[in-house]
Amino acid sequence: VLIVEDQLEMRAIHAAYLQHHGYRVLATGNGIEGLRVAREERPDLILMDISVPGIDGIRATEQLKQDPTTRGIPIVIVSALPYGSVGRRVLDAGCDGWVSKPCDPRRLLEEVRRRLGEPGPDR
Repeated sequence: VLIVEDQLEMRAIHAAYLQHHGYRVLATGNGIEGLRVAREERPDLILMDISVPGIDGIRATEQLKQDPTTRGIPIVIVSALPYGSVGRRVLDAGCDGWVSKPCDPRRLLEEVRRRLGEPGPDR
C-alpha cells in the first residue's frame, strides 16, 4: 500500500496502523514522489490525499491512470475536502474510491481490506 499524504503525523499513524495489521506500506509526502514510488514499486493500492505539494492528488491520479504500467492500481482518495466540491474531478481522474478525513485508522483499514483482502507475504 502506498500512502501519499503531506501531513507527517497522519502519514505515520496510517502507515503504522496498516503495518500493524500485516500490510507492507510505502509512504511519501508529495505528489511527485508519489508518482515515482508508484511507478517503481507498483503497489497493490494507493491511498492519495488531494492537497499534497508538488502535484496534487487528482493530477497524480490522472497521470497514473494514463500510464499502462500503473493504470490497474486502485487509487482511493483520502481527503478533508468535501466530496461535492471535487467529486466530479475525482471521478474523471479515475479514482476508485473516497475516504473522508478526518478518518479513523480503522476506517482506512476497512477500505484496504475491502480492496485487497487480508494481507499476505507480498501485500
